[in-house]
Formats: sequence, C-alpha cells, structure tokens
Amino acid sequence: MSQEGYDRGQQPVGQAANPDINADGPKNPVDGLNAVPGSAGGGSAAAAAQRTAGGGRGGEGRSGGRGGGRRKKGRAEEMMVPDATFTSYYGRPVVKAAPWEAAIPLYLFMGGIAGGSSLLGAGADLSARPTLRRAARISATGAITVSLVALVADLGRPERFVNMLRVFKPTSPMSVGTWILTAYGPGNVVAGAAEIAKLLPVRFGVLSTLLDWAARPAGLTAAVFAPAVASYTAVLLTDTSTPAWHDAHRELPFVFVGSAAAASGGLGMLLAPLSEAGPARRLAVAGAIAELAVEHRMERSMGLSAEALHHGKPGKLIRASKILTATGATGALLLGGRSRIAAALSGVALLAGSACTRFGVFEAGIESAHDPRYTVVPQRERLDRRRAAEAAAASEGAEQETR
Repeated sequence: MSQEGYDRGQQPVGQAANPDINADGPKNPVDGLNAVPGSAGGGSAAAAAQRTAGGGRGGEGRSGGRGGGRRKKGRAEEMMVPDATFTSYYGRPVVKAAPWEAAIPLYLFMGGIAGGSSLLGAGADLSARPTLRRAARISATGAITVSLVALVADLGRPERFVNMLRVFKPTSPMSVGTWILTAYGPGNVVAGAAEIAKLLPVRFGVLSTLLDWAARPAGLTAAVFAPAVASYTAVLLTDTSTPAWHDAHRELPFVFVGSAAAASGGLGMLLAPLSEAGPARRLAVAGAIAELAVEHRMERSMGLSAEALHHGKPGKLIRASKILTATGATGALLLGGRSRIAAALSGVALLAGSACTRFGVFEAGIESAHDPRYTVVPQRERLDRRRAAEAAAASEGAEQETR
C-alpha cells in the first residue's frame, strides 16, 4: 500500500498502521509491555481484540482481521483500568493508630459513671434520700478508682500521671484532663469514704466525726467537676487525627455526657429502692434520650468516617448500645417506678448500653485509622471545595474588572 493510503487510514482490515508492527506482533519487545494495569498487551491488535471482546468498534460482522469475530449481543466491554484501591507506602496506614488498648475504653466508661454518680449523689444529699446518696457516692468512688487504675495501666508507670501535673497546658486535653481528675478526686474519695465508714460496725473517733462533717462539702465539690469528668474524655479522643474521632468532635462530648447520665442513673435504679430512685430514673431517661438523639446527628455529620460505626466489631457494639439504651430507657419510663425487678433490669440494660457506646466509639476510631480511605477521600473533597471556591472568587473578580 502507498504512503498516501497509510496517511488516509485506508490500510486493509487487521493490518497495523504502524509499519514497525507486523502481523505477528511488535518487532520491539518493549512494545509488548502493558500500557494499562490489568490489560493484556499494550500495542498489538490481538491485545486490543481481547480487551474489546470482538475486535473493537465496527468489528461486528467483519472478517479477515485479528479479533474480527462477531461480538455477542449485550456483552459489555471489559474494564481497561481496574477499580481504584487506597493504599499507602509499604502498606502502612496513612494515620498512625492510637497506641491504646482495652484499658482505655474501660477508663472512658468508668469515668462517665463516676461523673454521673457524683451529680446524682449530690442531688440525693440535698433532697434527703440517704440510700440513693450512699449508693451514688460509693459508686462514684469505686468507678473513679477503676478508671484511674486503667489509665495508669495504659501509661505503664504511675509516676507518668504525676509528671503531667508539672505544667498546666490549656491547649492540651490530656493536661486539662489530668488537672480535672486531680480536682475531682479528693472530694469524691472523701464523700465515698464517709459513706463506707457509716456501714462499718465500729467508729474511729475523731476521724469518723471529721468524715461526717466533710461529706457534704466534699460531695458538692466533686459534683462541680463531675460534668467535666464525664465529657473531657471525648475531647481527648477528638483532638487526635483519628478520622472517626476527629470528625465527631462537635457531638461526641454530648454523646458521652448523655451516656454517663444513662449509666449512672441506671446504676442508681439498680441499687436504690423505688421510693428513692425517682431522680435516678429521670436522669437515666433524660441521658438515654440525649445520647440517642445526638448520636444520630453525629453519624449524619461525620461524613465518610461514619461507616466505621456501622461495620465489623464497632458496628455490632454501636447497634447493641442503641438497642440496650432504648430498651432500658423505655423500661425505666414505663415500669421503673412500679416494679423493683423492672427497675433493676432497666438499670442493667442502661449500664450495658453505655459500655457498648464507649467501646464501640473506641473501636471505630482504631478501625478508621487503619483504612487510608477515611483519610484520603475527605482530604480530596476539601481540596476540591477549596479549589472551586478559589476559582469562583477569581471568576467573580475577573467579571468585576471587565465591568
């Protein structure tokens, strides 16, 4: 065929337009490399026929060329490029996961119970409900003790907690939280010790008298710091770069406060008689409603990272928390004031639901840190929005200049 025929694209069917390629494939071995990942050969007509399943466009009913067979009706072309996968260098996560273990969600859960129980104990003290007051104060003391033990276990050495008291850094949730616990702990312990001393068969003279005198001021002091104890752990989580925690920074503190109220109210229902458990029931129902409502809003505002709350182990824990919390709140509202057994079962359900909330949120954060998609996709979306805003601003400026 003449050069003019090649220029006009009128070469015979199946013959390569490039004179460097013959009918048997490329002369140069390098030409046979894959041009697209997952494709079967970069430049040969045979590879193109395989990728298009029948010779490409216009190959239907055509013969004499490679891959010129008739293409089946309804058969779509094979994908030229495989689906995008999100990976990172050497398979490592984009964001380093928090080096926390199971002791930390236990610390979060017990801290919430301590804060809510201190508030409940102060209210019971001021409203003359001695059994509820005793149960709440002792529960708060036991819960904060377990919480601190879990925190120290994660830190590795007790002196690390003391070392954090050397400075006060308002921009650090860890530093602020350390000082909150330091301010909250003494009043909580004194109020709880006073209640425990009253249960003992013997008195300790002046020490017992001092405890009786200091119980109310100590309990009220602990109640002042109780909301911060219940909520600061959420700020501690959201201040990290972990996607599922950071994206929930607006709502997670309110979720934790609602969860703490539901758990402490449920514990009060479990330990106090029906005649004194009215404040505990009201606190539990209000906390459960707040937790469920704000958690729903949180999942809608988180964006892509909310998927971590719906799949795998975190998804099971979050679903269990919603069911248990809703069941416990319903039982407390309808039957908690009538049946001691119903009140106890509702209290157990609320405690279990609060625990599932804390553990579920913790596990979701760890899962989101391991998947680079939760970091890369939101970053690209923010970049696209910023570029679009800059382009719109530039276009508007240019339009104003032309006027």
